[in-house]
Amino acid sequence: MEPQTLNIETRDTKGKGAARQLRASGKVPGIFYGPGAGTTSIALSPKELQAALSGEFRRNTLLKISVGGDEHLALVKDLQIHPVSRAIRHVDLYKVELDRPVEVRVPFATTGRAKGVVAGGELNVVFRDLPVRSTPGQVPAAITVDVTNMDLNEFIKVKDLSLPEGVTVTMDGERNVVALTTARRRAAAEEDAEEGAEAPAEGAAAG
Repeated sequence: MEPQTLNIETRDTKGKGAARQLRASGKVPGIFYGPGAGTTSIALSPKELQAALSGEFRRNTLLKISVGGDEHLALVKDLQIHPVSRAIRHVDLYKVELDRPVEVRVPFATTGRAKGVVAGGELNVVFRDLPVRSTPGQVPAAITVDVTNMDLNEFIKVKDLSLPEGVTVTMDGERNVVALTTARRRAAAEEDAEEGAEAPAEGAAAG
C-alpha cells in the first residue's frame, strides 16, 4: 500500500467555539496521537481527506503527514460524520510504524453463486467486516471468499479463509463467517404446514 500525502495544520485553539469557526472556514478539527507522538490538535481540509480515503483501502489508507516539521505515517482511528449531511466533523489520526502491527477492520465479502443457493438455500454472510492484525503496509483492501462450491448446510469458518502473508483475523478460528442453510421462509412455511397437519381441525373433537 502506497501512502497518500495529506496536508494538515497544527492548531492551538480548542473547544466547541473554535471548532465551529474552523468548520466555517472550510476545515475540520482533529487530533494526531500515537506511540512517542503525544497528542497534537490539527486542522485539515475535509475534501482532501475524502480524496485520500477514496481509494480501495478506504479508511485503512496509509497517510503521510507532517507535524512540527517531522514526517509521520498515520491511519484514521476515528471519523465523526454528520448524520444528515454526511459531512466530516472530526478525525482522529493514529501514528503507525511500518514494522509495528496494527489492528483494523477490513471489509469482508463473497464471490460466486453458491450451488446451495441454486438448490434453494440461503447464503448468510455473518460479518460485513473482520478484525485484522498486520503491519500497516500489509493491510488488505478487503477479504473475499469464493462460495461457488458451497452446498446446503455448509459453513466457512475463520480458519478456512485464505489470507495474505503476515495477515491474521483476530477471531476464534472456529467462528462461522458464512453459512449456507435452507431458506428461512421455506423452512418456516414447511414448519407451519407440518403443525397444521398435526393439529385437529377447528370444531373437531380430539380423539
